[in-house]
Amino acid sequence: MSLKFKRSQFLYLLLFCLTACTQSPEASGDNSDKKYSIYILAKDGKEYIIESNSLNEGELKPELDGADLSNIPVSRGAIVKKGFYYQLDRKNQLLVKYKILDKQLKKIASVPLKDFSIENYYWKSADTLLLTGLNSTDFSQVKYAMINTKDMNQVAAGNLDIPRPSGRFNNMSVGFVELRGQQLLLGYTYHEQLSTANYTTSDTTYITEFRFPLMKVVRTDKDTRSTYPGGVNTIQPYSFNDEQGNYYFMTCPGIALGNRPELPTAIMQIKAGANAPDENYFFNLSASAIHNHAYGMWYLGNNKVIVRSERKDLFKDLNDHYSTAHFEFYIVDLITKAIQKLDLPLDKGTRRQCVIVNKDDAYISVNSSTEGNYVWIYNKKTGKLKKGLQLSGNTDFILRIDELNPYLELF
Repeated sequence: MSLKFKRSQFLYLLLFCLTACTQSPEASGDNSDKKYSIYILAKDGKEYIIESNSLNEGELKPELDGADLSNIPVSRGAIVKKGFYYQLDRKNQLLVKYKILDKQLKKIASVPLKDFSIENYYWKSADTLLLTGLNSTDFSQVKYAMINTKDMNQVAAGNLDIPRPSGRFNNMSVGFVELRGQQLLLGYTYHEQLSTANYTTSDTTYITEFRFPLMKVVRTDKDTRSTYPGGVNTIQPYSFNDEQGNYYFMTCPGIALGNRPELPTAIMQIKAGANAPDENYFFNLSASAIHNHAYGMWYLGNNKVIVRSERKDLFKDLNDHYSTAHFEFYIVDLITKAIQKLDLPLDKGTRRQCVIVNKDDAYISVNSSTEGNYVWIYNKKTGKLKKGLQLSGNTDFILRIDELNPYLELF
């Protein structure tokens, strides 16, 4: 066999392999490897997950393009990673791993997760998920569980040595978890139930440092500059690390979380190598040009962050907080504290995972009462905004957008 024939045969096989390996999901009849995930609440109350390869343009309708979640115990609090969805099945006390195949959400595997209410998740590695939360009976005991998501087995679990609520406080919230080698930082606060439909929060942010993986308490710090550190990050993110390893988190005392509106929404910082908030850094968003409380922030890089804030002049109370379009988006500089309002329609939906940040752009989903439901594209270099993908048909709310398969950028 000649060298020329061998070379041509090799090139043919290589071309065949590349064609087969990069065959589009549409061509193969399998829609399980799309790049983005979009969670929709429909006008008729149904919920859907739509997977798409692009957020830049086009139009999708949940009733035609989505997986119907009726009779499936999945919610907007699902954890999305590497093409899979992880959801706590409270009734059966399981953490379930799902995947969408042929527009149907299929159960892949599960692992027992008893007496657990997830408050925060942290990916320790590509396949190791650290969950922190509370006992599901009275939300008074902080717990953790380490899950190997590849094999869906529990690596470690237990209670964390954090004081239970006492006195007038009868439940609590875990707001953030940050793991730095053998240092685990956990932010939390306590709540008082005032009535069946009302509660309030302690005026203190607590941060306990644990020695990981032994989960032994090292120290606890208290900060009374603001309260309710972070939030349930399966619903919306409230923290991030910058390029230097400094950790930032938002405090949320507004009526939709802490219900201590007299206290400021703020961004606080734990410097790289430190274990407590920096006493010299306190970005008071409520006293800035925003003049309102905020919920959720997303890091753009280079000390810039997107903040989503409410407009207290446009809603009456918590009863219409979700349904009234009153949320605005701002670009905030963490160093200079300069603030720029984005020229977007007023958004609705109290807490949402509504921003995806990549190298050049930020995708921002907006539920507008006047302009419809769109994913807008903000160019980080030029500062320009334009409409991208439209969610129409039966769409009422875009509840979350996630990067489902970021590795697809390689192909």
